[in-house]
Amino acid sequence: MVSAPTIRPQARRKAQPAAASRKSTKSWSLTAITTVMLIYTLLPLAWLVISATKTQDSLLGTFGLWFGGDFALFDNIGKVFTYQDGIYLRWLGNTVFYVVVGAGGATLLSTLAGYGLAKFAFPGRRAVFAVILGAVAVPPTALAVPTFLLFAKAGITDTVWAVIIPSLMVPFSLYLMWVFARDAVPDEILESARVDGAGEFRIFFKLAVPLLSPGLVTALLFNIVVTWNNLFLPLIMLKDRNLYPITLGIYSWNQQAQTVGGDVVFNLVITGSLLAIVPLIAAFLLLQRYWQSGLAVGSVKQ
Repeated sequence: MVSAPTIRPQARRKAQPAAASRKSTKSWSLTAITTVMLIYTLLPLAWLVISATKTQDSLLGTFGLWFGGDFALFDNIGKVFTYQDGIYLRWLGNTVFYVVVGAGGATLLSTLAGYGLAKFAFPGRRAVFAVILGAVAVPPTALAVPTFLLFAKAGITDTVWAVIIPSLMVPFSLYLMWVFARDAVPDEILESARVDGAGEFRIFFKLAVPLLSPGLVTALLFNIVVTWNNLFLPLIMLKDRNLYPITLGIYSWNQQAQTVGGDVVFNLVITGSLLAIVPLIAAFLLLQRYWQSGLAVGSVKQ
């Protein structure tokens, strides 16, 4: 009979420092990679904040990642809101309108469609799901020109609907809500509500929506960012400056430097860009408390 080898206490003590050394090495490497990614992410934002404090002259004559001679942030903000008769405020209002109607509508439609695909069996459901996956893989820029030709035939180019209607169709948001509704809303809860006589709309809004709130908020934030940063579609759809979103408006200010006799207002372009991201940051901070998972855990007794 062969006895099992025993590990002496001394050998055990030697093995523990080796394992601790490997963990320490992994920890330091992970920290270094995370630090590099953090710097890479925050560096453009730091450049934007610093550059917004400079005048037009110091913007081009000083180091980009350090402050200039005069602190002109508040002066630049004032000029942004008064330049060209205060059209920046109009662009900001247009963007908020596009986000409320477009992103809000896209979130509602995605939630309804995702819940329906996840919880109702009907002929052709697998085909619909395949179409959604294919639509996710298609870049929006590839559909911009066909959409423009279609809207031109319908006579709705250079209107707010030319921006809002395409914003309502977000395949990724629909896919996200389908995946989340499949696991977050237990079938047993729905069956119990149906046995009690509740209608489908009441079940959806009273039971499903609270359980879907983490995924719904995630889809909403995704749609807000996509609609807020939308540039290419308004660029080809809109001619009226009064209908521009804030992205296209800032782009038009930047393009003035390329025209003969145009105003060079790079300081206003940078300051306007900084102001444009403030609402997005506020939206993330206000909605982050709704990012919770597992609301349905423990609600059904197995």
